[in-house]
Amino acid sequence: MVISANSGLFNFSLENSIINAKKSIFKYIRNMLSKKTKYGIKALAFIAKKGDKRPVQTSEISKSENISQKFLESILLELRKSGFLGSKKGKGGGYYLIKEPEAIKMTAVIRVLEGPIAMVPCVSLNYYEKCGDCPSEEACSVHSLMIQVRDSTLKVLGDNTLADISAKK
Repeated sequence: MVISANSGLFNFSLENSIINAKKSIFKYIRNMLSKKTKYGIKALAFIAKKGDKRPVQTSEISKSENISQKFLESILLELRKSGFLGSKKGKGGGYYLIKEPEAIKMTAVIRVLEGPIAMVPCVSLNYYEKCGDCPSEEACSVHSLMIQVRDSTLKVLGDNTLADISAKK
């Protein structure tokens, strides 16, 4: 069913409005994770897929995953400092997983690279901040909705390890 209004200045349809709203939502969701986080997950999965403990060169990951080598180096350094990766310098050097892929939860990776998993600080488990524009969190409809979003997100990320995502083709 299409509802249209046409009066010189305005020409719209309900169907187009719904389509545009869906596009906006998908665009928002697609941009919720930073490139840094997306690339970090891709790099970890690439290393995990190698299956052996030999170091993987940054240039190999960069080329395979189409990631700027300079940007990738900064991401891998952060993952190394956080205890996910080890590194070896020199000939045959590169990055390798310190833990088994089954032991690396996606919640931990996201928190290191992205920060809080919650969309708003008033529902964050690790980075809680009181909401400045709400007199009562209990009465706030946004707060209760965001708790559900946070819990669902934590469930999905907590149920997935690096082994799970690196097994995908």
